Amino acid sequence: MVETVAFEGIRLNWAIPNLERPARIGRLAGLMELPDELANRPARKSGQHPTSTLTLDAYVRLRSELDELTTAGRTNIAERLKAAREHGDIRENAEYDAAKNEQALMESRIRNLQRMLRDPEIIEHPQDSDVVASGMLVTLRPAEDDEPEDETYLLAESAEERANGVRTITTTSPLGSALLGAAIEDRIAYEAPGGTFHYLVVAFEPRD
Repeated sequence: MVETVAFEGIRLNWAIPNLERPARIGRLAGLMELPDELANRPARKSGQHPTSTLTLDAYVRLRSELDELTTAGRTNIAERLKAAREHGDIRENAEYDAAKNEQALMESRIRNLQRMLRDPEIIEHPQDSDVVASGMLVTLRPAEDDEPEDETYLLAESAEERANGVRTITTTSPLGSALLGAAIEDRIAYEAPGGTFHYLVVAFEPRD
């Protein structure tokens, strides 16, 4: 959650531990056309929670990545391992070790994708708003730099969301938590291992 305090007439949004958080932010995807596997899934039982919170764009992209990894990805790794074994003793075979390491990383990614896509909550992009909300592109200006350069981020529920040319920060990160609910010209502050950082909110808009 975010605590707002006044300091010399300036509103500061401080990120504090998120003890109670809504399940999602933004309008649910009730009217958009969903893929069959989402549209026809059974309703969640009482007490069940979604396995992730994604926009439809992210869901489609991650589903495509999962399909690619479980088909061509696994086939490619299997061929590399087979070729490496044919070179002889695998105990000192750098090519075999590299392929095994890549295989382990790929299988970890496959498991993570399968978990996220099992029963996601699909949300829509936000509409115009007077304050920062999830799904927006937010432009910040470092408040303590002598020659500050503006920085733009995509604020999202999931780190898997993407926008061209900008970094994604999640709503549960220190910076993301501090940004939620901020308005133009607000100064926000958040704690990080390197100290306390201060920014001015320059602009924000819904992601297209």
